[in-house]
Amino acid sequence: MNHPNDLKYARSHEWARLDGELVVTGITDHAQDALGDLVFVELPEVGRQVSTGEEVGVVESVKTASDIYAPIDGEIVEVNEALTDDPDLVNTDPYGAGWIYKIKPANVADLDNLLSASDYEDSID
Repeated sequence: MNHPNDLKYARSHEWARLDGELVVTGITDHAQDALGDLVFVELPEVGRQVSTGEEVGVVESVKTASDIYAPIDGEIVEVNEALTDDPDLVNTDPYGAGWIYKIKPANVADLDNLLSASDYEDSID
């Protein structure tokens, strides 16, 4: 599995990357692999205030559906509209074109509460 060291990870299988003042978020390579081919992504609502661990959306595959959770507190400021027409982007490029949404963090230091790549990998073994 591919879990880049420059990202932070939630135990619920989301990743987070600080990009300027925003945090880009998606699901991990491990999660997309376990789900299989995605057929639908329910994107969160732009402008929504979210808390760490709160359900913000859903990804559906041919096998099952899985909730997406907020890795940190903040406001959802952008969603990846490309996933509406091409949810497979999450499967083919989970850390790039398959990002799901961006959060303006309430406190950027909350990222420190997430797992490193090695700690995340230990949690899924």
